[in-house]
Amino acid sequence: MARENFFPRFIFLYLFFIKFFSDDKMKNEIINNLDNPKQLEVLYRNNPKDFKRTFNEIYPDYQNSLTAQIWNERLNYSIDEINWGSKSELTFIIILSIIAGIFSELSNIFSIDPDFFYPRNIPLIVFSSLIYYFSWEKELDAKRIIVVSLIILFSALFINLLPNNTESDTLILSSIHLPLFLWIVLGFVYISDNPTDLTKRLDFLKYNGDLIVMTAIIFLAGILFSAITFLLFSLIGFQLKEFYAEYIAVLGITISPLVGTFLVQTNPHLVNKVSPIIAKIFTPLVLVTLIIYLIAMIFTSKNPYSDREFLLAFNILLVGVMAIIFFSIVETSKNSESKFNTLMLFALSIVTIIVNGIALSAILFRISEWGITPNRLSVLGSNLLILTNLLMVAYKLSKTIKGKTEIESVINGIVLYLPIYGLWAILIAFIFPFIFGFK
Repeated sequence: MARENFFPRFIFLYLFFIKFFSDDKMKNEIINNLDNPKQLEVLYRNNPKDFKRTFNEIYPDYQNSLTAQIWNERLNYSIDEINWGSKSELTFIIILSIIAGIFSELSNIFSIDPDFFYPRNIPLIVFSSLIYYFSWEKELDAKRIIVVSLIILFSALFINLLPNNTESDTLILSSIHLPLFLWIVLGFVYISDNPTDLTKRLDFLKYNGDLIVMTAIIFLAGILFSAITFLLFSLIGFQLKEFYAEYIAVLGITISPLVGTFLVQTNPHLVNKVSPIIAKIFTPLVLVTLIIYLIAMIFTSKNPYSDREFLLAFNILLVGVMAIIFFSIVETSKNSESKFNTLMLFALSIVTIIVNGIALSAILFRISEWGITPNRLSVLGSNLLILTNLLMVAYKLSKTIKGKTEIESVINGIVLYLPIYGLWAILIAFIFPFIFGFK
């Protein structure tokens, strides 16, 4: 019995002494280097968590030191209040939101068929409002604003003048890829103050990740508020569901990204701690899920070769995972201790390449069996673009793992590839309808 209790106690004491001496070593290192800012930075970057905990323990004894005061503010500074920006910025956001809201209600104002209006115009309104917001914030000159306005006007005229045929594949493809094209335009506006700086492109990707988080929070808050409102008014005999569906829901979808952008830009601290956590949690989860999914697919009758809907879902899955990889790589670049995250991203990129290979072989099979259609050609091109990008990302991640390059090289590869997606979006959104006769 004594022997059985010996090993757990020995392990506990061993871990206790290891932690004790480790903390003591960190404490001595910090104290001895209070006059050596470079070494303090090295200590912090090597182990941020232990550094912060140990520093906060010793700070009361060294709070008269200017270096200690600076590090205290750096490690423990927090913003509790929400910044609503300057008066002019807040006024501009309100005016832009009202204009976007009015445009989103044109279907109700002029009795336009919602099935015609919403798919073509809501994404256009959302991205246009974001483009004009950053045009104002980046202080674009009149010439650039005119060019951006002409692009938006041309896009609006083109998508709304396409034949109203709900069975048209090219119409659906244009409606899907036009937002991607406008997203690239938004990116060019975002980096307009320094287009050649890759850091600005990285900032744009970070903004997109933060915006997704913030917009999701706004949507959840809106759903909760709507549920409470429905309940309260139903108690006194008012049914608001139809009113909400026609007016409030569309308005909320239209202006939420704009409001989210405003909050992200004026209060970056609101989500800059949430995004890395989401990236760390979802990367391994998505990896495990994909592996299980691929194994399960082998034992089912469903496959992308014979089932068109399954192939469509498969490609949507591929795009979603690709977005998660990009988002996670951007967040990993902020963390100096990212070896495990880099390994996870490399594994996820390899599994996604396998998924892409299956989807690509399935679309080639369908083309060989039933010929080329707008949808098949679009999916084929998209898969080839994504596969090329994934291979580049996986290769650079492998070099990062081996220590031959930094994670920033992976980021650079991603941001340099983005304009290619924009060119493909232009081809599908504006050229495909004419090539295939609007079929």
